[in-house]
Amino acid sequence: MRLLQQKLIKYDAPQKTKEAGIYPYFRAISSEQDTEVIMSGRKVLMFGSNSYLGLTNHPKVKEAAIEATKKYGTGMAGSRFLNGTLDIHVELEHKLAKFVGKEEAIIFAAGMLVNVGVIPALTGKDDYILWDELNHASIVEGVRLSFSNKMKFRHNDMESLEKRLQSCNPDKIKLIIVDGVFSMEGDVTKLQEIVNLAHKYNANIYVDEAHSLGVFGKNGQGVCHHLGLTDEVDLIMGTFSKSFASIGGFIATDSITANWLRHNARSYIFSASPTPAAMGAVSAALDIMMSEPERFEHLWQLTHYALEGFRSRNFEIGHTSTPIIPLFIRDNEKTFMITRDLFEEGIFVNPVVSPAVAPKDTLIRFSLMATHTIPQIDFALDKITKIFKKYGVI
Repeated sequence: MRLLQQKLIKYDAPQKTKEAGIYPYFRAISSEQDTEVIMSGRKVLMFGSNSYLGLTNHPKVKEAAIEATKKYGTGMAGSRFLNGTLDIHVELEHKLAKFVGKEEAIIFAAGMLVNVGVIPALTGKDDYILWDELNHASIVEGVRLSFSNKMKFRHNDMESLEKRLQSCNPDKIKLIIVDGVFSMEGDVTKLQEIVNLAHKYNANIYVDEAHSLGVFGKNGQGVCHHLGLTDEVDLIMGTFSKSFASIGGFIATDSITANWLRHNARSYIFSASPTPAAMGAVSAALDIMMSEPERFEHLWQLTHYALEGFRSRNFEIGHTSTPIIPLFIRDNEKTFMITRDLFEEGIFVNPVVSPAVAPKDTLIRFSLMATHTIPQIDFALDKITKIFKKYGVI
């Protein structure tokens, strides 16, 4: 056995959870993505999806993907920089820029590629990146790739952020990066306070709206729009794999910054362009978001109903106020066992365990779609309450 394999064979955590019968990952779905899915030959309620508006099965979205494939083919065989730009890429960028209120938008092949490409391209070795400790892993990776000074601040703690800003050279660039809605905890960033600090210390702001587009704002334009702070934020990032029912991502910003990124973001220049089908689906989803406000209204009705249901049953759900509801367990093994038992009861949820979070912060991530129903939520509340009581969590 070579040295690499000698090192990697020591990693046996998955094998141990499999032997214990509590391994929860890579379970194949053999049906369309909906509020009910078929897994392991049985129907289960899906409360682990990021499809907040439930558009993955919308007839117009599917038809748009099919029509784009018929016209342009299945792939691009090159990057946007060279031979991989279609007119539908450009048209969608214009629509997205208008949607979020920025001068320009740039589409990437994946949301992860936005953050790992844009963040290290923005600042230099003498500049500063200040980031919330609970930012998404894609932001963390983007920060790691940067040569800038990296300053992590405590989650949603403005005193911690200000202390970091005070220690920066006032003549250098200071980029504050936060999630609009934090993907595991479901709480909203304190954007107005961040804007105030940015003014005070001459800093720039980058907001990852992956989990807030399609949820906040009049037509799902996100937290920045919802709070009336779009013009105060320099860069708005979004993904297509959630409310937009497809795959890919984008960054929206001013024309000066966009020009720089198109020629310097390595994950944009050196990645193949997103497929025509993906772009057709996103464009159709965006049209639906603008024309069907009842989807947002229903999603928020479901969210308030579920939040009240969990609180009244004494679940610990942190500071969430969104369709992402963390059900804290604070024990790795119990989190796996509860996930397994809930699946047996017909409920699919996502376990969040270490090293993704500290062992004391493990949780079940329960998320809602606009296509869920009140009876489905009631069923889930009853089953989850039963299993949490079984393990002494509530």
